Amino acid sequence: MKTDSLFYTIFQELPFVFFALLGVPESTTSQYQFTSQELKQLALRLDGLFLPIEPNPELPFYIVEVQFQPDPQLYDRLFSELLLYIRQYRPPHPWQLVVIYPDRQTERVNDLYFREFLQLPNITRIYINELTISETASLPVKLLKLITEPETTAPDLATELADRARGEISDLELRENLINLLETIIVYKLPYKSREEIAAMLRMSNLQETKFYQEVFTEGLQEGRQVGMQEGRQVGWQEAQKAFIQRLVARGTGVVEIAQIVDLSVAEVEAIIAEATQAELGKQN
Repeated sequence: MKTDSLFYTIFQELPFVFFALLGVPESTTSQYQFTSQELKQLALRLDGLFLPIEPNPELPFYIVEVQFQPDPQLYDRLFSELLLYIRQYRPPHPWQLVVIYPDRQTERVNDLYFREFLQLPNITRIYINELTISETASLPVKLLKLITEPETTAPDLATELADRARGEISDLELRENLINLLETIIVYKLPYKSREEIAAMLRMSNLQETKFYQEVFTEGLQEGRQVGMQEGRQVGWQEAQKAFIQRLVARGTGVVEIAQIVDLSVAEVEAIIAEATQAELGKQN
């Protein structure tokens, strides 16, 4: 899973995190839906789009871009997509553009074209490493900080966030969603950690407490193990494991997450996926 995908997953599951990042009251969240939108002429998609639910012209729509790699043409693309979106969909709202960087060093700006554009009040640039102490004291914003946290300190921050989620969030479903996202971020950042280490980090007796494990791992991998044991042959387990991996891919699970679930390296999982893809192409031919 790429870093931008992690951010978009968080905004999809916990949209109040985005508004906390902007310093907007949490109550605003209920007025928006997070979505994506095709730009027909360019065959492109706006992956991060917060649209007001009601046609209130006082509420802006937000285009969100997460950029963790230097891109000299980023603003060329963003402003083109913004104007094309307005032309195609004519939203009854003013626009806001939010760009999230890990730091200023990642940003690339062509002053010749965009210096005046970037001074508009409609544009917000956020640098995660520059968030103030008061901002990072917020549980939602600290969740985003975890994505950029150094590997040496990420486990401690994950533990702190898990403890705070249990102590501060009374809504059971919301708390579970946040802890699930914590698990996803840690698996992404620290793919070499075992399930037991991650469970200890998040203060769980084991990862079976998470919705992801309950819905996917128990359902599929345990079945695969039973098949392998019943057949009494290693090939039975291997084939069951491959089938399970393909099911995870079909559900949209990232390679790093799959590797963590099945206790294989990322390279091994990628090889299994490539083998399955090649086999499927062979059938079609």
